[in-house]
Amino acid sequence: MSKLTDVPKRILIGRALRSDKLGETLLPKRIALPVFASDPLSSVAYAPGEVLLVLSIAGVSAYHFSPWIAVAVVVLMFTVVASYRQNVRAYPSGGGDYEVANTNLGPKAGLTVASALLVDYVLTVAVSISSGVENLGSAIPFVVEHKTFCAIGAIVLLTLMNLRGVKESGKLFAIPTYLFVAGVFVMILWGAFRGIVLGDTMHAPTSDYVIKPEHQGLAGFALVFLLLRAFSSGCAALTGVEAISNGVPAFRKPKSKNAATTLAAMGLLAVTMFCGIIGLAMATDVKMAENPAKDLIHNGVAVGAGFVQDPVISQVAAAVFGEGTFLFVFLAAATALVLFLAANTAYNGFPLLGSILAQDRYLPRQLHTRGDRLAFSNGIVLLAGAAILLVWIYGADSTRLIQLYIVGVFVSFTLSQTGMVRHWNRHLRTERDPAARRHMIRSRAINTFGAFFTGLVLVVVLATKFTHGAWVALLGMVIFFGTMTAIRRHYDRVAEEISADDAPSDDTVRPSRVHSIVLVSKLHRPTLRALAYAKLVRSDHLEALSISVDQDETKALKQDWERRGIDIPLKILDSPYREVTRPVIEYVKSLRKDRPRDVISVYIPEYVVGHWYEHLLHNQSALRLKGRLLFTPGVMVTSVPYQLESSEAAKVRARKRADWNAPGAVRRGPVERRHHKESSSTKS
Repeated sequence: MSKLTDVPKRILIGRALRSDKLGETLLPKRIALPVFASDPLSSVAYAPGEVLLVLSIAGVSAYHFSPWIAVAVVVLMFTVVASYRQNVRAYPSGGGDYEVANTNLGPKAGLTVASALLVDYVLTVAVSISSGVENLGSAIPFVVEHKTFCAIGAIVLLTLMNLRGVKESGKLFAIPTYLFVAGVFVMILWGAFRGIVLGDTMHAPTSDYVIKPEHQGLAGFALVFLLLRAFSSGCAALTGVEAISNGVPAFRKPKSKNAATTLAAMGLLAVTMFCGIIGLAMATDVKMAENPAKDLIHNGVAVGAGFVQDPVISQVAAAVFGEGTFLFVFLAAATALVLFLAANTAYNGFPLLGSILAQDRYLPRQLHTRGDRLAFSNGIVLLAGAAILLVWIYGADSTRLIQLYIVGVFVSFTLSQTGMVRHWNRHLRTERDPAARRHMIRSRAINTFGAFFTGLVLVVVLATKFTHGAWVALLGMVIFFGTMTAIRRHYDRVAEEISADDAPSDDTVRPSRVHSIVLVSKLHRPTLRALAYAKLVRSDHLEALSISVDQDETKALKQDWERRGIDIPLKILDSPYREVTRPVIEYVKSLRKDRPRDVISVYIPEYVVGHWYEHLLHNQSALRLKGRLLFTPGVMVTSVPYQLESSEAAKVRARKRADWNAPGAVRRGPVERRHHKESSSTKS
C-alpha cells in the first residue's frame, strides 16, 4: 500500500492489528448489549408510532385497541427471546438461524434463512438511519430538507466507525444506547408519577387535533384485518433479536451463557420501554395519521403539507417533560443518536453471517477474510453499499421502508425455531439421562410454541403488508437465494474440476517434450536476457519467434541476429494485417495440434517500470498475449523481467515507506530506535 493511501487509511480506521490479538476484541456483556441489541432497543422509538398510524385509518376510536396490541407484541417478544436462548446454548459457533436451519432442515432451508437475514440486515441499516434522520429533523430543519443526503452521510460515518473494529465501535455506541434507555425510563417513571401520584393532566402537542378516518365504523373482518396489520407493524420491535445468536463468537467466555443473559436483558428492557411509551401515548392523547396533511384536522382545517408529524416518543416527551426543556432536548438527541447507532446491529450481524456463508462457498471467499482491524471489512463495505442504494431509492422515508422490514425477520424466526424442534427430537432419541431429557423436553416445548407463534405472525405479515411493499423484500430474498446458489454451484464445479485423482492422470504424466519459444520484437537487452534464460532451462526444442509487421524492421532484426551469431533459430511470421497477438496464438495452437503430448513454453521479455503512467506506455502487447495464452491448454507462460532505471527509484521509495510509520501504526516510535535508545542509556 502506497504512502498516499496508507495515511488516510490509518487516520480513519487506526493501526493494523495482528491476528493473535483477536481475543482482545471480544466483548463483555455490558458492551455486547448496545452492540448487538441496539436495534430492538431503539425500535421503541418508531414501533409504537407504526401501531398508531395503522389504527388511525379507523379513527381515534380504534386507539383503544393499542394496549392489547402491545400485550400481543410483548408475548411474542418473550417467546422469541426464550426460544433464542435455546439457540445460543445449542449452537454457540455463531451461525445462528442459518446454522440451525442448515443443520436440521437442509441446505435449501439454511439458504432461505440466510437470504432473509441478509435482506433484513440491509433494511435494518436503511430503516434505523432514516428514522434517526427524521427524529433529528424535528429539531434541525436542514436535516429534513436534505434527508437523503444526511442519511447517506450517516451510513458512511457508521461504516468508518465499524471498520475500526467491533470492540472499539462498541465502546463508542455503549454510552448513547445507555443514555437513551435511561432517558426513556426516566420519562416513563416521571410520567407515571405525574399522572398517578400528582394527578396532572398531560397533553401531547397533537392532543387537540382530530383524525379524519379513512374508513369509519370498521367492523367484522375489516376490523380484524386492521388490527392484524397494526400488530404486524408493532412487530418491528422484534427486529434485531436474532443478531445476538449470530454474534455469539464475539462474546467473552462463557460465550453461550453471556449471550443468553444479554438476550434476556434486551427483551426485558425492550418490552418495558415499548409498553411504557404506548401507555403514555394513550394518557397524553397522541394523534398520528398515515397522511397527516389531509387526515389531521386542527380547528376544523386540515394541517396541510407544511405540517411535520413528530414521532410518538417526541410527542410523549413534550407532554411529560415540557417542550424545549433540558430533559426533552436530551431525550430527543439520545433518540436520534441511538437510531443512527441501531444500524450497528446489522454491521455486526451481516459481515459475520457473510463470513460463514463464504466459508460454506455460498458467497465470494473475500468476505471470509478479516481486515486490518480484525473486522470483516469486505462485508461491512458491502452492507453499506446496499443500504445506501436502498436509502437513495426510497428517499430515506422510514414509513415506506418499514413495510419491507419484518418479512425476512419472521422467515428466519420460523425456520430457526422449526429447526430447533428437530434438533431436540434428534437428541431425545439417543439421550437416556432423565435430567437431560427433562431439559430437552422443556426446550422443545419453548421452541415448538415459538415456531407456531412466529409462523402465525409471518402469515399475518405477508397478508397485511404484501401489497404495501413486503413483496420487495421477498424479491430481494429470491435474488440473494439465486445468487448464492449460483456461487456455490460455481465453486463446486471448480473444486470438482481441479481435484487430484488417486490414479495417474494427464496432469501427472511427464510431457513427451518441451518446445520453448522466446518472443522477439527487437534485439535489445531484455531480449538477450530472455534468450539466455531460455537456454538455461532445458528444452527439447528452442526457437525465437518474431512477428513481421514492418519489412525494414524485420530485415534489420535478421541482419543483427546473424551479425551477433546467436545460435538459436529465428522464426519470422508475416502479419499482413499488422497484428501481433493472433499470429502467435495460431502458431502455438498449430504446434499443439501437431504434437498434443508436447508442452509449449513461451518466454515474454517485459520491462519493469517505476511509475504508474509508464505502465500505460509499455508491456501492453505482452499483457494481451498472456491473457490469450492463458486460455490455450498445454501452454506455459514465463515473464522475463528487465528492470529500467525508474524501477530502481521505485525500490528506493519502497525502502523509505518501509522505514516510515503512518499515524497510529506505532505508539512510541519504531521499536528498533527505542531499543537503541534504551541500550545507549544503559551503557551511559
